[in-house]
Amino acid sequence: MGRLNGKTAVILGASDERSMGYATARRFIEEGANVIIAARRKDAVEALAGKLGAEGVACDITSEAELEALAAHAVKTFGTLDIAVNYAGIEVSAPILDVTAEDLRRSSDVHFVGATLFIKQMARVMAAGGSIMTASSLTILVQAPGQAAYAGAKGGADVVVRIAANELGEKGIRVNSIAPGFTRSAMTEAYFEMEAVRRAFLKEMPLGRFPTVEDVAEVALWLGSDEAFVTGQRIDVTAGQALRRVPLASEYV
Repeated sequence: MGRLNGKTAVILGASDERSMGYATARRFIEEGANVIIAARRKDAVEALAGKLGAEGVACDITSEAELEALAAHAVKTFGTLDIAVNYAGIEVSAPILDVTAEDLRRSSDVHFVGATLFIKQMARVMAAGGSIMTASSLTILVQAPGQAAYAGAKGGADVVVRIAANELGEKGIRVNSIAPGFTRSAMTEAYFEMEAVRRAFLKEMPLGRFPTVEDVAEVALWLGSDEAFVTGQRIDVTAGQALRRVPLASEYV
C-alpha cells in the first residue's frame, strides 16, 4: 500500500462502475493518490466521484479547452499533476467497403486528436515530471475486420505516444499506452452476454481467461508508480490474444 502516496492523478473516461477508468481510480485511491475522475456526463462522473471519495469533473476529450481546464483544475486543487490516464473511447465499427468519412472523423476526434491533445495538456502542467497513459487496443495488434476507423485512430495515437515519450523524456515525463484485450466493461457488456462470442474469443487467449478491468488497473498503477522506469511503450493486456487472432463473426456459432 502507499505506492502513490502524495501523487495526484487525473483519469479521463470514468462514468460507469464497470469501466476501466473506475477500476483504475479505485486502485489509485487505495494506493494513496489524490484522484480526479472525468467524463463527458457531469451527473454520472460526479456520482461516481462521490462513491470513490474522488473529485469529479465534466470533460469532453474532443474539446481542447476542456482538457486544458481539467489539467488546470488538478493543479489548482492539489498543487500538482503527477499521473494522467486516458480511457475515453467510442465504438466505431464498419467494413472498409462501408466505412464513411464521418466514421473516420468521429473515431479520430476521440481516439487520435483527443488522445494527442490529452497528452499535450496534461504534460504542460507536469512541472516535476510524471506519467501519462492512453488506452490502445487489441484491434491494432491483430487485424480485426470492421475496425479500420477505430484501430486506425488508436494506432495513430500509439505513434504519438512514442514521439511524445521521445520529446518529453528530458522533462521527466513518461508516456505509454495500455492495450486491453477483450475485457468485460461498460463498452463491451452486450458482447459478453452472448455465449458464442465469449467462447470464440476465449479460444484465442493463451492464458485461458478474459482480462478484467482490474488487470488493466494494475498495469496503470505500475506505470503511474515510481517503479516503472518505462516510456514510449505499448503494454499488452490481452491475455496473449495478440499472439493469435480475433475470431470472425461467422465463428460466433
